[in-house]
Amino acid sequence: MHNLKTNFDKILDITKSFFKDSIDADGNYYFYPNKPKMSDCEVITLSVLCESIGIDSENYLFGKLNSDHFKDFPNLIHRSRFNRRRKRLGDLIFKLTQRISSLMNEGEDIYLVDSIPIPVCQIAREKSCKTCKENFETAPDKGYSAVSKSWYFGYKLHLATSVRGVFSSMELTKASVHDIHYLNEVKHSVITNCTLIADKGYISEPIQLDLFNTRQIRLKTPCRSSQHDKEPFPFIFKKARKRIETLFSQLCDQQMLKRNYAKSRTGLSIRLLCKISSVTMLQYINFLNNKPLNHLKYALAS
Repeated sequence: MHNLKTNFDKILDITKSFFKDSIDADGNYYFYPNKPKMSDCEVITLSVLCESIGIDSENYLFGKLNSDHFKDFPNLIHRSRFNRRRKRLGDLIFKLTQRISSLMNEGEDIYLVDSIPIPVCQIAREKSCKTCKENFETAPDKGYSAVSKSWYFGYKLHLATSVRGVFSSMELTKASVHDIHYLNEVKHSVITNCTLIADKGYISEPIQLDLFNTRQIRLKTPCRSSQHDKEPFPFIFKKARKRIETLFSQLCDQQMLKRNYAKSRTGLSIRLLCKISSVTMLQYINFLNNKPLNHLKYALAS
């Protein structure tokens, strides 16, 4: 926490540079009749920074800011106001992440796709849990994790990245939604004219043909043992797939992806987006400093 203000200023400068054509002199994207104490860019920066340094509890973050860094942040707003404004600025956080990733993914022609479970409670509390159940259409449900070979209650995060592990697109679905349905969303993303490497859960000949005919995306998956005329999955594809699996491990370890403090679906989505944005921001800082992109823990040390 001793470099909190320095890291805040570093990320704030990057944020303003990507929004320089759409913000006013105070750093606000939206018009406010009364000037807020913290600008939109500062709220976005604080949202990304806290996840970048491994703080996912707003209560702990604001407690440290008010006790140890009060002089560094004299215009700090109340925690509840920060939470409301962060939800309102969710589209801008996503836009910032897309702009940074598009810059780093320029010229990429190989992408990876996978999913990871996002539990909201223990499976034993499935029926009594009220978290994220404000709407039936977006409420969590029961799903099976092939990795841990167990059932869980919550959501599933689908993620597409470049072969270097840089974010490209994401979606949060119910836990029971099959991975293959996310490929229909990939058609509407920025991914095109490339090779998309996936696991066996994405095997579907109709979707494979549709992706190629509409977006020139060549879907590559391992063959099931029961498939006729199966061919061995190239070693280079197996090695490339480890990148997204390592990214998920980093998200779970450093960004604590599976620890949930949100009470609503919107709150959970914003928290997950900020975690993805923080990884992209750390990768971009490494990119600027000509360091390995995925050495995330050392990005802010430079």
